[in-house]
Amino acid sequence: MTAAPARPEPGAIVRLTLTVPISRADSIVSVRGALAEEPLHFLRSTAGAWHAIGGVPVDAEGSLTANAVIERASGKTEIARVRFMLPKVPPPVAQPLAVDSSFTKPMTAATIERINRENAHAREIGRRAHDRPPMWTASFLKPRTSVITSEFGSGRLFNGALTTRHLGVDFRGAVGEPVRAANRGVVALVDNFFLAGNVVYIDHGGGIVTAYFHLSKTLVATGDTVKRGQEIGLVGNTGRVTGPHLHWSARYGAITVNPLDLVALGGQWYVGSSSQSSVPSRTPAAR
Repeated sequence: MTAAPARPEPGAIVRLTLTVPISRADSIVSVRGALAEEPLHFLRSTAGAWHAIGGVPVDAEGSLTANAVIERASGKTEIARVRFMLPKVPPPVAQPLAVDSSFTKPMTAATIERINRENAHAREIGRRAHDRPPMWTASFLKPRTSVITSEFGSGRLFNGALTTRHLGVDFRGAVGEPVRAANRGVVALVDNFFLAGNVVYIDHGGGIVTAYFHLSKTLVATGDTVKRGQEIGLVGNTGRVTGPHLHWSARYGAITVNPLDLVALGGQWYVGSSSQSSVPSRTPAAR
């Protein structure tokens, strides 16, 4: 099994290629795997070759191992592994922001409890995305074509104090400008969060969820199936923000990943097809 990139940064989407010898006498029944305690969904790309994507946790250090378990009709099991050496990433370049003191004063216990509850809900939406096969048949799109004002992983310097790491991508926009779905999927959540304001979460299947924050208006409802490029909301400044913009985030399962890595996948590398493979068990494969 091979992987790209070989030295992924924290929060990266990695592309895994598994090459398996074909045997007419002992056909392959299933392929499953795991990376960072999240299931891998292998899809057959060509005869003897399978593709999967996985996520690298933003706090991962040292090394990670991805594994695949191949089961044949005879009952024989084969295991393939690839190990990632994670590079040391320098501290994020801080983006200075002068904000009202309300952004830096301690939060109440009730507010912290609400934020934790909302974060747990978002992680669970990511986990449930493993339960359906990939729904996309084309590459991911950026939700806006405007300038990116804040990259994934950058630091936030509030009034001179480094407080958070930015775990999404911000796009410039005025209130009321369109926000579009990055790809086909099912709307998993439309809600109002303390930090993120009005949000839309889209479950694309195959473990992938994208989320759209700070919207002034949402144009979809939970349970809707949306098309790639469909308008799902309008740019706003709801939640804990300093001005109107779109914050775009993504998860692989419960792991927060760089959404621009989804855009970089390309249209033919890993796409949904119910005829290729069934969704494997959510139980991680043996390490």
